[in-house]
Amino acid sequence: MWRQGYLRGRVLDFGCGLGVDVQFLKSKNLEAVGYDPYYFPERPQGKFDTILCLYVLNVLLPEEQAHVLMAVSELLKPEGRAYFSVRRDIRHDGFRTHLKHRVEVYQCQVKLPFRSIFCSESVEIYEYCHYNQIQNSPSGCVFCSPDAERELLTESASAYAILDKYPVSLGHALVIPKKHISNYFDLSSHSRTALWIMVERVKWLLEERYAPDGFNVGFNVGEAAGQSIPHVHIHIIPRYKGDVENPKGGIRHVIPGKGNYP
Repeated sequence: MWRQGYLRGRVLDFGCGLGVDVQFLKSKNLEAVGYDPYYFPERPQGKFDTILCLYVLNVLLPEEQAHVLMAVSELLKPEGRAYFSVRRDIRHDGFRTHLKHRVEVYQCQVKLPFRSIFCSESVEIYEYCHYNQIQNSPSGCVFCSPDAERELLTESASAYAILDKYPVSLGHALVIPKKHISNYFDLSSHSRTALWIMVERVKWLLEERYAPDGFNVGFNVGEAAGQSIPHVHIHIIPRYKGDVENPKGGIRHVIPGKGNYP
């Protein structure tokens, strides 16, 4: 990838292991940083132009894979590129004995919805950029083709999160599936699970940035419930002490006068 000119600007090797590739990149006068939860656990600082995630996803369970994809999206600059390499010579998901270390390791097949730039019998490399930086189908839906100028908080294979254009409070965020479906209850169980995994991560991101005192989390289904865009989206609304005179009742206040009860 270095020879082909894919590596530009500030480079992060996400899941770098012992850091051999990082040392190689530095020897080529690239500004390279390594992160590995075991060997180099210090959290990377700032954003990166290029992120490499090489042979990491194949050894993770699905929810762990989602967290890696989200972490990479959060560390990438808006116009940056990330590259995920995955093994293509795995025939069955499960555990096998590592040839070198003689320990049981988990491996699984991985397919990503990103652009494939190389594929052979043993490896495939995907190129990723932020969802709001690519040309999506001109459907007219603001969530199918989000504004490139909007800050993307995080992204997984099937969903993304942005700050609300008309926030109720500081840090008001939306978690949105990429697939255009208007009714939350029409989502598959897999899609719903993916959304709530992201909700929890966005909640953590908002806590780090804004330090709210609480949250209202929910979604609207149908015009009668106030849904204004026919594309599923979950609201995560940070709450702060003193933002209303009496917060008792919380979400019950969607119907005026019904928030207070004995």
